[in-house]
Amino acid sequence: MRIVAVTAVALLVGAMGAFAQPLMTDHAMAGVDHTAMVGRGLTQPGQSAFGAIQEVVERLEADPDTDWSHVNISALREHLIDMDEVTLHAAIQEQPVPNGTRYIVSEEGRTRDAIQRMVIGHAQSMGDAEHWTMTEARNDSGAVVTVIAKQPSDLPRIRALGLLGMTSDGVHHQVHHWFLATGEGPMAH
Repeated sequence: MRIVAVTAVALLVGAMGAFAQPLMTDHAMAGVDHTAMVGRGLTQPGQSAFGAIQEVVERLEADPDTDWSHVNISALREHLIDMDEVTLHAAIQEQPVPNGTRYIVSEEGRTRDAIQRMVIGHAQSMGDAEHWTMTEARNDSGAVVTVIAKQPSDLPRIRALGLLGMTSDGVHHQVHHWFLATGEGPMAH
């Protein structure tokens, strides 16, 4: 039985390697109709940060009036890294306060720096939303954000969304990403 299992695993690994090899070595896929692949329902580039960059580049390329001297995809990339750092690596403690919640967002190194750029900036720009008000303060390990419900009925929404859910509210990120990449507008760094 053990020999059969080892043989099956070896065959599977060999088949996977044979399948993956052409995909990895033929990255350029010369001669492939890329639009036909999209026509088969494939739309995602495989990684969200890359997808955000791809979307911006497609729009820039499609606009004959793009001022390439102001385009800065590196600035967008740095912001997307900050988003990943905060979303994936920051510790977020929730503490109930009267009519709201306090979020203590902390970590060290690159993640702490991302917290202080991104969480503080979002809290400042989204401070007065439809269902809540936010205040923020920087500290040595990151930031503290306090969210107070405008109505008692808004408190369950605040607690359900949490800090990341509230900061993802609306489509302001796409506008911010555009301004970062093009150097235009009030949200460019």
